[in-house]
Amino acid sequence: MDTNIRNFIGSLTRVLLPIVFAVATTAFISIPMALGHVPGDATVARVPADGHVS
Repeated sequence: MDTNIRNFIGSLTRVLLPIVFAVATTAFISIPMALGHVPGDATVARVPADGHVS
């Protein structure tokens, strides 16, 4: 591969990777909150002692 192309891809990766990470982090937090999720309000599924789920 040409060194100019390799350098271009490396530079592009160094610029785009943090941007993609920031967008993904923001979406991971803001989308559930926009849908009404309240942080810390988790529901844990429970299985009855006999192991049968109705």
